[in-house]
Amino acid sequence: MNKPIYSIVIPIYNEEENITEMYRRLSNLIEQLDGEAELILIDDGSRDRSLNMIRELHHCDSRVRYLSFARNFGHQIAVTAGLNFVQGKIVIVMDADLQDPPELILAMIEKWQQGYQVVYAQRLSRKQESWLKRLTAYAFYRILRVLADVDIPPDTGDFCLMDRQVVDILNGMPERNRYIRGLRAWVGFRQTSVHFERDPRFAGKEKYTFGKSWALAVNGIVSLSKVPLRLATYLGMLSAAIALLMILLVLYWRLFDPASPLIGFTLITIGLFFLGSVQLFCIGILGEYIGRIYEEVKGRPVYTVKEIGDVNHTLTTPASQPSHHSSI
Repeated sequence: MNKPIYSIVIPIYNEEENITEMYRRLSNLIEQLDGEAELILIDDGSRDRSLNMIRELHHCDSRVRYLSFARNFGHQIAVTAGLNFVQGKIVIVMDADLQDPPELILAMIEKWQQGYQVVYAQRLSRKQESWLKRLTAYAFYRILRVLADVDIPPDTGDFCLMDRQVVDILNGMPERNRYIRGLRAWVGFRQTSVHFERDPRFAGKEKYTFGKSWALAVNGIVSLSKVPLRLATYLGMLSAAIALLMILLVLYWRLFDPASPLIGFTLITIGLFFLGSVQLFCIGILGEYIGRIYEEVKGRPVYTVKEIGDVNHTLTTPASQPSHHSSI
């Protein structure tokens, strides 16, 4: 197989019910492309038959290459690993559940041919998703856009096309707590969108639970914004101003209206609860940032690989080197 022009990166975690259909639709798509393509499948510590099915695809189709993590490292790290191993000059990232329609890749390529270096898929609707998830997702993207230091397009996930130049820059970034769609916006270059109606999962259960979605949202905000730290400062200043006002009021009531019911344990209790909640909130914000500093300074690999199927690592940085290689 010649060096591919197109690289399609797909993280996989317990997707045995979707892999066959995903491969069928991608194979049909690849036949329509004007150059060689490779499929890089990243098994993120799956506990079902996903890895065995990936091995079978690899043995039957030389375009299929794969990595298998030594444990589950999470979706963003799986995407990161795939980007570390791509060989093509056009890189597409998509999920395996077919909520990202592979057929949209053709429209993305057209945009790339027009000179855009990042083309992201922007959702117009979310079919068969609960109102709570739609509401929280809508709110998150708008809040992130207000807080972030860069312009994050709303209603976009990791489904995108990136030029090789952009991927090389992403691969050179040393962050371990990675928020790919935020880093993708941060690098700049010419970016545009293609719109689509998001389909429901083809099969299987949703892997992004509310807890994982919440953690991803917090990671995105902390990774791209210093506003929460400023908020902690502003809350401290506000509580100090309120405390000063209360001191003056209590002194006034004590000196000129000692019978006032507003002085006593009730007022003190309210003040303690208010100050305590502000302090804990600010400590939580500081903890999020300090936790990320702690992760960065440890210098551990971002992921470890137990099995590799016909892919070559394109980086030499310690942060992204797998701890163990074995070829199939």
